[in-house]
Amino acid sequence: MTTSPFTLLSSSSECSARCGEVSTQHGTIKTPVFMPVGTLGTVKAVTPENLVDLGAQIILGNTYHLFIRPGHELIKEFGGLHGFMHWDRPILTDSGGFQIFSLKDLAKITEKGAEFRSHHDGARLFLSPEDTIHVQEALGSDIMMVLDTCIPYPADREEADKATALTGRWARRCRDAQTDTGQLLFGIVQGGMYQDMRRRSAEELIDIGFDGYAIGGLSVGEPKDLMQEMLAATVPHLPDDYPVYLMGVGTPEDLVEGVYRGVDMFDCVMPTRNARNGMLFTSSGRLVIKNSRYRDDQRAVDEQCTCYTCRNYSRAYLRHLFQCREILAYQLNSIHNLHYYCSLMALMREAIAADRFLDFRRAFYAGREQ
Repeated sequence: MTTSPFTLLSSSSECSARCGEVSTQHGTIKTPVFMPVGTLGTVKAVTPENLVDLGAQIILGNTYHLFIRPGHELIKEFGGLHGFMHWDRPILTDSGGFQIFSLKDLAKITEKGAEFRSHHDGARLFLSPEDTIHVQEALGSDIMMVLDTCIPYPADREEADKATALTGRWARRCRDAQTDTGQLLFGIVQGGMYQDMRRRSAEELIDIGFDGYAIGGLSVGEPKDLMQEMLAATVPHLPDDYPVYLMGVGTPEDLVEGVYRGVDMFDCVMPTRNARNGMLFTSSGRLVIKNSRYRDDQRAVDEQCTCYTCRNYSRAYLRHLFQCREILAYQLNSIHNLHYYCSLMALMREAIAADRFLDFRRAFYAGREQ
């Protein structure tokens, strides 16, 4: 086993919720944490300074997209992704496995790796497990992810078993390819919607030894209750002294339920994507800013929120900007949604530290609009 970067600070006496710290080269991350997604080296519509102000501790970049353009070697010349994008806090880079999976007809998966056509210009490209590590080392991310094979939903046992086994073999190759850069490397549990496969995948990754363990292949179209079932069946098989990361999830409700089941780290494009579509998250539920009811509404989006947007702008103004397709609408909406997500995690950390997480969970749902 590797030396864990995770330090447990406190845990709930009533459920699996816990808070701790993950140590990285660019700082310590307090968990549970939400990580805004900056696929192309930017979190859409916000500046790094915005991210600091709203409480983001760590952001994501994507190996697949940055490999295609502008290229990892170019980014390396700027001191890695941190220097290239002017962000001095931790960065996690996804290996690109999910993006390759989503290419479908443009990608061919073999034992060697993934052969695919660029979605940008159609060029033929190839990424092996070793390549993904070399690219991520050039990017200089604090946390790297192994290359995995994402399993669609639904998938029969044979398909899921084949993909899960390949993920395990690729994980070992990623670990072997890693050099002494000080970067952390997380393994990714797959297994489709089969509890026994997820357990076997977890055991294989633990045998290899990683700095943290991610749960992949969820939120791919399965019902919410099935996602929670798979999560509950996976987390107990991961070492409790290492960070646990649930990939690509999700709604505020998903975050609360994930923390309830012992997850430490989350990411999702939802807060920024929904912001650009005019859907805002609030303490009482979702608010669609384009609705006519907000035409002359002088209130803030969320009167309990302390973000820059809520301190300075009315619902009526935000609706006006959105209806006119002003760029400022996307920035202000994104600032609010990201602040909401980061604040939600901070409230959960406080609740766990005070050993009142179940009270927090009940109050969270009681405050939501039905």
